[in-house]
Amino acid sequence: MTPTPEPTAGGPLAGVRVVELGGIGPGPFAGMILADLGAEVIRVDRPAEHGSPSRHPILHRSRRSMTADLKDPRGIAVVRKLIDGADALIEGFRPGVTERLGLGPGPCLEGNPRLVYGRMTGWGQDGPLAQAPGHDINYIAVAGALAQVGPADGDPVVPLNLFGDMGGGGLLLALGISAALYSARVTGRGQVVDAAMTDGTAIQLALLQGLLRTGRWTEGRGSNLFDGAAPFYRTYRCADGRHLAVGCVEPQFYAATLRVLGLTDDPLFAEQHDRGAWPGMAARLAEVFATRPRDAWAADFDGTQTCVTPVLDWTEAARHPHNAGRGTYRITPDGFPEPGTAPRFLGTPSAEPRPAGPTGSDTDEVLTELGIGAEELAGLRAAGVVG
Repeated sequence: MTPTPEPTAGGPLAGVRVVELGGIGPGPFAGMILADLGAEVIRVDRPAEHGSPSRHPILHRSRRSMTADLKDPRGIAVVRKLIDGADALIEGFRPGVTERLGLGPGPCLEGNPRLVYGRMTGWGQDGPLAQAPGHDINYIAVAGALAQVGPADGDPVVPLNLFGDMGGGGLLLALGISAALYSARVTGRGQVVDAAMTDGTAIQLALLQGLLRTGRWTEGRGSNLFDGAAPFYRTYRCADGRHLAVGCVEPQFYAATLRVLGLTDDPLFAEQHDRGAWPGMAARLAEVFATRPRDAWAADFDGTQTCVTPVLDWTEAARHPHNAGRGTYRITPDGFPEPGTAPRFLGTPSAEPRPAGPTGSDTDEVLTELGIGAEELAGLRAAGVVG
């Protein structure tokens, strides 16, 4: 039998160097994911922010920060030198901005043919809206996701910034960069990764659009299995104002839920998928759940194989036995919950995330590694090119 190799610490991307041009939201999220997975990520911020605490202490974790003025040719030269020795780049400017700065794909790939040039935008590098401003809410609206979220008799509900910024943006960019890194190692050639939040949002709709095509979904909020219309797949308010999440889709879980609630013989619940009965079923379940506090119900459902769980806030989630047991969250020294790394790699486990340091705190170290001497560094600092 082949022996199982010993795990190698550091994460599966150990040895990969990434340059992240400072931005907000999805770009830093992609940088965080790559850093969590072991890549060495160096973030380039503005000299005006040098020395200030990170405004996004979780998104900026586990990487070094330097400052350089991207509007000064000397700052551009420093960053170009950094990019020439990198495996990947993350930039989140509007299309054409890095080209005007002299940091576009052309010169960067010419200087480093193996570079993976990751571009994060809302609308993409081309298309009629490519130069238009926007935020997560706009991207998911145009991609067709926002119209599907919310009650049937109400307005669309903003699902935090998960669909666009995080899932459709940063997460897809991290996946694209990882795939392109593999290609670069095989072929020796880098490439541009054009990650648009509209594209990333649209691809997350694949399951629901497949259900629509096969007649198992209808457009419109609050009328389908997974959008709150089904009485067995929604949330219910309890006596203390807190909520339970009920997801007993499969018949065995549905039957087990009715047993816990004492509704097994109620004729109203005889046909689980009778859509005409759904409003009455939901109203009755709401009445029942409203009679007791959330945690009392959660205790009754615990271990019953029903897919019924408490809806937890962030503090509760971090302390939940399952999350605590897996290390899904970690409590930082200042007492706040912080997500751990995901996914898990048993052969190349990721290191514990490192706190984000002050902006630009690694400038001297990074520039010294680039071969910039003390005299040149002092001149760059005196001119305000670096912090």
